[in-house]
Amino acid sequence: MGLTLIRGVKVKELTVIPDERGRLFEILRRDEAIFTTFGQVYCTTVHEGVVKGWHYHKKQMDNFVCVSGMIKLVAYDTRPRSPTKGRLNEFFLGVHRPLLVQIPPGVYHGFKGLSHPEAIVINIPNEPYHHRHPDEYRLDPHTNEIPYDWNQVDR
Repeated sequence: MGLTLIRGVKVKELTVIPDERGRLFEILRRDEAIFTTFGQVYCTTVHEGVVKGWHYHKKQMDNFVCVSGMIKLVAYDTRPRSPTKGRLNEFFLGVHRPLLVQIPPGVYHGFKGLSHPEAIVINIPNEPYHHRHPDEYRLDPHTNEIPYDWNQVDR
């Protein structure tokens, strides 16, 4: 990928198998090194131009795959004793780049919808969501605490 990853962030390229009926790709298997434990599977959508973030978890590890459309997923390491503290990773994933991106506990992350009208994202966290006491710590998506601008950059 050419990107120096934040410690604990992992990326798995997904193999798409097309045939005359459509296509298939495996997302996550329990017999792979990237698999830890199973918590739940959920689907979320994000409208074009909308940012869902920033947040991190103290215990939960996320495994994101965009199955329809495209998103920009960004991770930022603020963990005090991490050798990659201050590092930012940016991933473009979805139908044009089938990836699974694993975000470890303690790393801020969020994503922006790049597709009209929406992108569809599957997450397979290693912990179930606890409705009464969620393991979720949020910042405003446009905070100055994280050195990132969600606006499009024309390079």
